[in-house]
Amino acid sequence: MDNIIVISFVYLIGIVVLLAFNEINYRRLKIKGEITRKFAHFAATLATIPFPYIFPSHWYVLVLASLFFFGLAVTQHGKQLKSIHDIKRKSMGSYLLPLSIYLSFLISCLFENKLLFILPMLILAICDPMAAILGINIKKYNGQIKFGKRKFNKTWLGTTAFFITSLIIAMIALWLHLDIFDIKTLWLGFLVAIAGTLSELISWRGSDNLSIPLAIIIVLTTFL
Repeated sequence: MDNIIVISFVYLIGIVVLLAFNEINYRRLKIKGEITRKFAHFAATLATIPFPYIFPSHWYVLVLASLFFFGLAVTQHGKQLKSIHDIKRKSMGSYLLPLSIYLSFLISCLFENKLLFILPMLILAICDPMAAILGINIKKYNGQIKFGKRKFNKTWLGTTAFFITSLIIAMIALWLHLDIFDIKTLWLGFLVAIAGTLSELISWRGSDNLSIPLAIIIVLTTFL
C-alpha cells in the first residue's frame, strides 16, 4: 500500500516536471504550441503504459487523472501551460485525455485483461501525434480527405501514417499477448487499426483522445 502511494506521488511529480520542461521549451525555443502539445500528449500517455502492472485498483488512476484534469482546467485561461493551450483551433482533447486513460484502465480491470489498456494507450500515444504532426507540417501532395461532398479535417498523409503505425503496433502487441502469430492475429490487428483510424478520421475538436481507445477496446472485447 505504501509503495503504491509513493509510486503515485512519483507519477504526479513526473507529470509536473514534464509539463514544466515542455513549457520551458515552448517559451525559450519558440516552438509552436501544436508541437509542444503533441509532445506532452505522447510523453504523458506513453508513461501510463505500466499502470496495469503497478496499480491494483482503478481508484489510484482516478485520483491521478482527476488531478491532471483540474490542473489543465485551472491553467486554461491563465498564462501557465501555454505549451498546451496555445493552439488556434478549438479542442477539448487535453481534457478528454485523462478521462480516456481512466476509462480504459477501468475497463481493463473489469475484464481483467491488461491488453485492453496497453494497446489503446500505445496507439493513442504514438499514432495520434504522428498523424497530427505529419498532417500539419507536410503540405505537398497532402490534401484533405474527401468522400463525396463531405470534407474531413484530416489529411491523406496523416491518416495513412496513423493506419500503418497502428497496424504495426497492434500486430506486435497481439503477437506478444496471444504468444502466436496466426490468421487471427493478422485480421484482428487489421480490425484494430481500421477502428482506430476511422475514429481518428471522424473525430472533431480532440474527441479522438476518447473515441480511439474506446473503439479499439470494443474491437478487442468483441473478437479477442
